[in-house]
Amino acid sequence: MTYQQTIDYLFAQLPMFSKIGAAAYKANLDNTIALCNFLHQPQHKFKSIHIAGTNGKGSTSHMLAAILQQNGYKTGLYTSPHLKDFRERIKINGHEISEEFVIEFVQRTKLFSEKIQPSFFELTVAMAFDYFAQQQVDVAIIETGLGGRLDSTNVISPILSIITNIGYDHVNILGDSLEKIAAEKAGIIKPNIPVVIGEYLAETKNIFEQKAVSENAPIYFVQDEYKASNVAYTVDYLSLDITNTQHNITEQFKIRFKLLVPSKKYMHRFMCRKYFNGARF
Repeated sequence: MTYQQTIDYLFAQLPMFSKIGAAAYKANLDNTIALCNFLHQPQHKFKSIHIAGTNGKGSTSHMLAAILQQNGYKTGLYTSPHLKDFRERIKINGHEISEEFVIEFVQRTKLFSEKIQPSFFELTVAMAFDYFAQQQVDVAIIETGLGGRLDSTNVISPILSIITNIGYDHVNILGDSLEKIAAEKAGIIKPNIPVVIGEYLAETKNIFEQKAVSENAPIYFVQDEYKASNVAYTVDYLSLDITNTQHNITEQFKIRFKLLVPSKKYMHRFMCRKYFNGARF
């Protein structure tokens, strides 16, 4: 198959949430686990950071990937959905997965996929894991698709979990209250793995705390320790001051946005002038 034939096959043959809604959502991880078994457990062959939340998880994923890349780490990034090309979902150091790998992966897994009938998202997640494992990334940023507890990405054992915030999204699947939605997102909290909560509400903080305690996971609430001020932005950059409220220390940050237009395919790359120092994975 050509690349276009391969993409047409993925879109036509596999159920997609964007096309058929909840009918494409699998209320278990069986297919993802089966695919990972078939691929010899690629999700355990690289370090990862898992990101969930209602809003901001895509931006968080891209910026964190840029920070790690700037520090010299070979950094994988899995996000969804894509804007122009399927390959935008899977990147290493800002470069999209090759067309050749997409073709080869689909051909290699085709018979098995036809047997277990995965969703579009399930197969895409498995493809990302296999690609990151084969390319031997130092760390991969993995964004959830929908929810957390039963999201296809939730078979990894990350070094860090992040939940950006909670709002009303996909209430027909995740639940009709903030507490229920928070419980689903909190499903990415793993035993003994630290979790960072970007923003919480009165209805959700206790949900996160209870889950973290049950998993013996260190938990950090950003809004209790840091405050953003003097926020300014243009089409080129975002600048802001971050104050550590416990120590009354303020630092200035500037995040530069660079818009690349290769072959008429748009891709945002976030470049950070200031980044975390001393991180080791």
